[in-house]
Amino acid sequence: MSPVATAAVFLMTLGPGAAPLVRSGASGPWSRATTWEGGRTPRPGDRVQVRAGHTVTFDATIDEPIRSIHIAGTLSFDPDRDTRLSVGLIKIQAGDDPSEAGFDCEAHGAVADPALPRPALEVGTRARPIAAGRTALIRLAPVPGLDPEECPAIVCCGGRMDLHGAPLNRTWVKLGASAAPGDSALTLAEPVQGWRVGDRVIVTATKIRHVKSEAAIESVLTQAETEERTVQAIDGARLTLDAPLAYKHAGAGVCRGEVADLSRNVVVESADPGGVRGHTMYHRHSAGSISYVEFRHLGKVGKLGKYSLHFHRAGDTMRGTSVVGASIWDSGNRWITIHGTNDLVVRDCVGYRSAGHGFFLEDGTEVDNILDRNLAVQAVASRPLPGQALPFDRNDGAGFWWANCGNSFTRNVAAECDGYGFRFDAPESPDFDPVRLVRGPDGQARRVDVRTLPFLRFEANEAHAQRRYGVNLGGGPGDGARGGVGKVGPDVRHPFEVRDLRVWESLWAFTPAAPCILVDRLAIDSCAFGLWRPIYDRHAYRGVDAHLTVWAYYAETGPRVVEASFPAPLDPIDDRPPVTVVTHTVLKATGGLIIHGVAADNGTIRAVRVNGRLARSLAANFADWEVELDPPRPGPFTVNAAAEDRAGNVEATPHTLIVEILDSTRGARP
Repeated sequence: MSPVATAAVFLMTLGPGAAPLVRSGASGPWSRATTWEGGRTPRPGDRVQVRAGHTVTFDATIDEPIRSIHIAGTLSFDPDRDTRLSVGLIKIQAGDDPSEAGFDCEAHGAVADPALPRPALEVGTRARPIAAGRTALIRLAPVPGLDPEECPAIVCCGGRMDLHGAPLNRTWVKLGASAAPGDSALTLAEPVQGWRVGDRVIVTATKIRHVKSEAAIESVLTQAETEERTVQAIDGARLTLDAPLAYKHAGAGVCRGEVADLSRNVVVESADPGGVRGHTMYHRHSAGSISYVEFRHLGKVGKLGKYSLHFHRAGDTMRGTSVVGASIWDSGNRWITIHGTNDLVVRDCVGYRSAGHGFFLEDGTEVDNILDRNLAVQAVASRPLPGQALPFDRNDGAGFWWANCGNSFTRNVAAECDGYGFRFDAPESPDFDPVRLVRGPDGQARRVDVRTLPFLRFEANEAHAQRRYGVNLGGGPGDGARGGVGKVGPDVRHPFEVRDLRVWESLWAFTPAAPCILVDRLAIDSCAFGLWRPIYDRHAYRGVDAHLTVWAYYAETGPRVVEASFPAPLDPIDDRPPVTVVTHTVLKATGGLIIHGVAADNGTIRAVRVNGRLARSLAANFADWEVELDPPRPGPFTVNAAAEDRAGNVEATPHTLIVEILDSTRGARP
C-alpha cells in the first residue's frame, strides 16, 4: 500500500470529525515533508505518530498546539537550534496504538525487548545536552477533546525519556556575606558557572517573622521572606540583581541562607498555569534521566498522581535513573514524587513553591533512593488528595516527606516550608497498616513494619526559617510524641542514626519521637524549642549545641539532660550492605568504556568494583565514582557494579545492566 493510501486508511479509522493522524514515513527532520507519510508535515490540532525504526529530529517552533504525539520510534530535539513545541500529550510507548490515554498506561507490566531500541524522547542527551546559548521548550497545552483530568502531559510508558540541559557547576549555593534590605548585589560563598544574565534566582529566608498573637503558639502568624530576583550581572562569586532586596538575609557564620538559580535552557511548562495544568510521569519499565531541566507551572491542583515530575510504581525497574540539577517551581502539586520506586538518584535539585509536600516518597514501600544536596523552599500546606495512598498524610507542606526511612538523605536543605523541613510519618491507625511489602537488602520483598526500618543514611541536612518543625522524626500531628509512630521504631542494633543536623531560626527544631535514635552532632540556633517532646526511649546524643534557644529540651515531664555515655544505651551494628547505582556510561574515542555511578551506605564504603575492577572515588565515601573498562566489542555488553563497606558487608544486589556498544562515533546505549 502506498504512503498516501496508508494515511487515508488511518484517517478513515478515526471516524468523522476526528483529528488527522500524521505518521512518519522515514527518518528525517520534523520540518521536511518527505519525513511524513503523504508528504505533509504535522499541523496544529493533528495527532502525530513517530513510528518504530524512525528517528525524527524536531527542528521547529510550534506555538499552536499539536494535539498529541505518540513516540514509538525516536523524537530527538535538534541541539543546534532553538526549538519550541506546544502539545497536548506526548506518549512514549512501543507499538502502533496512537490512543490518547494518559495516566492509565497500558505498559505497566510490559518489559522492553532488549533486542529492540526503546521508543525515546530525547531533548538533549547526557553525552550531548542542549548547549548553553540554545533553548528547547515543551509547552503542555490543554486541547479540546483531550481529557483535562489526564492531559496535558508527558507520559513515558516503558520507553525512554531523556531531558538534558546545559550543566551548572552548582544549582544553589550558600551566601558568602550577609545582605541587607536595599542591597542589589550578593556575595556568594563560591563562584558559579553556567548561571546567566537574565536568570531567575531566589534568595532564601533566614528569619521567620512572628507576629504576636493571643492564639496558641501553633497559630503564630508568619511572613515569607524568600525573595525572587533576576540576575543583571555576574562576576565570579558576585551577583548583581535587577531590584534591591526587601529583607535581611544572613550570610555570615554557620547559619547562612542560600541563593538558587531557577532558570535552565531546557524547559517543560504549562501553557495555562491558571487553568488546566500539565504533568509528567515515568511508568514501570521506563528508562532515561533528567539533568539541568526547568519544570515550571506544572502539577494539577488537588489531583492524585498528577505531579510536576512523577515516578509511578516503577519498583526496581528504573535503577540507574537520575534527576540532577533540575529546577521545579510554582508547582500546583508537589515537586518530585517517588511512588513505589527504588534506587532513584535525586541530586542538586531546587524545589520552590509547591502545593503540598515537595520531595515526596508516597506510599512507604520506597527504599534505597538517594536524595543528595537538594534545596526545598516554600512547600506550602494544601489539602489531602482524594484517594491518596496513605490516608493519615495531611499534605501540610513538608520540604521532604517519607514513611519509610530506608533511603539516603544527605546535604539537603529545607527553608521556609509551612509544616516541616523534614518529616517522617507512619502512624498505625484503623485505616493504615504499617506492615507493608518492602524490598530488603538481599533483593527479596517481605512484609515488614516500616516504622522499624533504619535510615540508609541521614547526614549533614539542614532546616531553617521553618514556620513549624525543622525535623519531625515520627511525632504525632501537632504535638510531637503523642500519636505518631506509636512508640514503635528500630531496635538498639539498628537505630535511626542522625548525623550533623543543623536547625536554626525555626519554631520546633527537632522532634525525636521514635524509639532507638542515635544523634551525633546536632546544632540548634535561635529556635523557640530545641528538642520538642522527645520520648527518650533508648536515645543516645553526642555533640548537642543549642544556642539562643528558648527551651533547649522539652518533654512532658520537663527539661532533661540528654547527653550520656555514647552510644549507650544503644549498641549499633553495621550489617547492612551499601547501595550502588550506575548512572551513565561513556564510550571514549579510543574505545575504553567509562562507567559513572553513585553509592550510599550508613558506614564507610571500602570499595566499588565494576566487572571486578576497582572504581575511583570522586567524592567522599564514593558518593560519586567512575571506572574505565577495557574497550568492549560492538554489541551487548554486561556491566556489573557492587560495593563493599568497611564492616565487610558486600552488596547482595549488584547493579547489573546491559550496554549496547555501537561504535566509537555513536557511543554506548543502555
